[in-house]
Amino acid sequence: MCLAIPARVVRVDGSKAQVDFGEGVLREVNVTLVEAKVGDYVLVHAGYAIQTVDEKEALETLSLWNEILAAGKQ
Repeated sequence: MCLAIPARVVRVDGSKAQVDFGEGVLREVNVTLVEAKVGDYVLVHAGYAIQTVDEKEALETLSLWNEILAAGKQ
């Protein structure tokens, strides 16, 4: 099973972008597979942005991930 996590694009520099997974978690990913601009949300898998997603869907998915992670800490 593969997992892709939504992240917001904060900077684009050619084929690389810095993305924010939330709570200050910033990473550099490859964006050659998508047309992403600052402010877009992308799904990230294995260091690649594989798809753009709308903000509502991205935030809903991140909220569900946070619930799962919080439940695992109990």
